[in-house]
Amino acid sequence: MTRAMGAAMRRIQAGNVLSAFGLGFTVPFLYVYVAQVRQLGATAAGVVLAVFAVAALVALPFTGRIIDRRGPLPVLLGAVLLAAVGAAALGVSGSTHAVVLSAALLGGGTAVMQPALATMIVWCSNSGTRTRAFATQFFLQNLGLGIGGLIGSKIVDESRPASFTLLFSIEAVMFLVLAGLALTIRLPQAPSLRDAMPENAEAQAKSGLRTVLGHRSMVQLCVLGFVLFFACYGQFESGLTAYGTEAAGIDASTLGVAMAANTGAIVVAQFLVLKFVERHRRSRVIAGVGLLWAAAWIAAGYAGLGHGSQAMATAAFISTYALFGLGEAMLSPTVAPLVADLAPESMVGQYNSAFALVKQLALAVGPAVGGPMGAMLPGPYIVTFILFSLGITVLALRLGRRLTPVQDQPSLAAASRVVAVHKPAPERAVGAAR
Repeated sequence: MTRAMGAAMRRIQAGNVLSAFGLGFTVPFLYVYVAQVRQLGATAAGVVLAVFAVAALVALPFTGRIIDRRGPLPVLLGAVLLAAVGAAALGVSGSTHAVVLSAALLGGGTAVMQPALATMIVWCSNSGTRTRAFATQFFLQNLGLGIGGLIGSKIVDESRPASFTLLFSIEAVMFLVLAGLALTIRLPQAPSLRDAMPENAEAQAKSGLRTVLGHRSMVQLCVLGFVLFFACYGQFESGLTAYGTEAAGIDASTLGVAMAANTGAIVVAQFLVLKFVERHRRSRVIAGVGLLWAAAWIAAGYAGLGHGSQAMATAAFISTYALFGLGEAMLSPTVAPLVADLAPESMVGQYNSAFALVKQLALAVGPAVGGPMGAMLPGPYIVTFILFSLGITVLALRLGRRLTPVQDQPSLAAASRVVAVHKPAPERAVGAAR
């Protein structure tokens, strides 16, 4: 990595921390703010939370093409400003319509930031540094969310609406600081797109969509990604919470401890597992995560369906979140870099946006399925997600058979002095000697 690329990467990672720090201030308290502080009711609060997912689903299909045509930096700046306006407006909104509109701006802006920042990381890294770069991003995001949530919890006061206005104002300022930081980033020369993309805009859209859908490895990775996010992130604040409080009899305060265990496992394990991940095939690491999460769901089953003491049930429930965190630490240096390595140079933004869209779909469907099951059908709920976790293992191993050796284990490139040529075609990419 050149000195210029290193300087740009440091600014990008600082931007990741700022955006996560700002979100940590408000996301944990959004339901309480809308339903109780603004006295708009639980229905309005549910609509606001749903709007975040809907805004992302609307914005992301167009984001990748714009990133590839205009570059990720202008897209990031637009998304940051949109999110800042949404956060500031949300802090002073007093009606349902105003709250929903503000949430749409905030949700759309934060969703678009993800592929923009991911593409910037790709531009400032290579196959040898990309794994560590994405691991660092995930580590800093969780650290920012945790610190933001901790500080926010010290500021917030349900009896004082002004305290929530302060939270949203701080979030808006963090986004504006991110915009200022982004303006100082000097990205390396991006791939030229004029010759790679057709001139007609409609032809561009169809060509990009056909390319992604025709790339069987990418399609398999998207299916795998949907199951990953559905079986883990899509259950944290819905199905698993409902299951823990209803079936396992877990006290509400323990949920905070469980989330802290999840974040703590990520922060502690991220760089400890990085060398292990770098030395093994990505597909097998992801397959191992499926087995690890199956064990996590078994622990959750013991918490709610076992015959031990309440203390043992609480410990098992907390360990579920910790095991999920360990699996997340293993995924962060594998899945996101793999998306980038599968993408042709002129379509990195579209590939990142496609995968971000799959993630949002899983996060939208996960709570809708898991919430009712966790509360009313605890036994089938646990069995279902044990099977989903084992499905991750199967899908990962099948994906591994379609990847080239270097795509599956980038460290081989340094050892053999061979790099992979990315071809978005059903056939395997062929290595080309330097």
